[in-house]
Amino acid sequence: MTMTIKVYEVDREGHTWLIRPEAEVVPLERPEYVHAYPACECAICAEGAS
Repeated sequence: MTMTIKVYEVDREGHTWLIRPEAEVVPLERPEYVHAYPACECAICAEGAS
């Protein structure tokens, strides 16, 4: 079974922008179980700013 996903960005005033159009994705049979969130990959964290 596939699912569809769209990615949006929303600002403080509630304006939205489509970041990625609708795409089909296949869910994992069994997700990996971990006790921590993955490392952030945003531009600010990638540059090492604190």
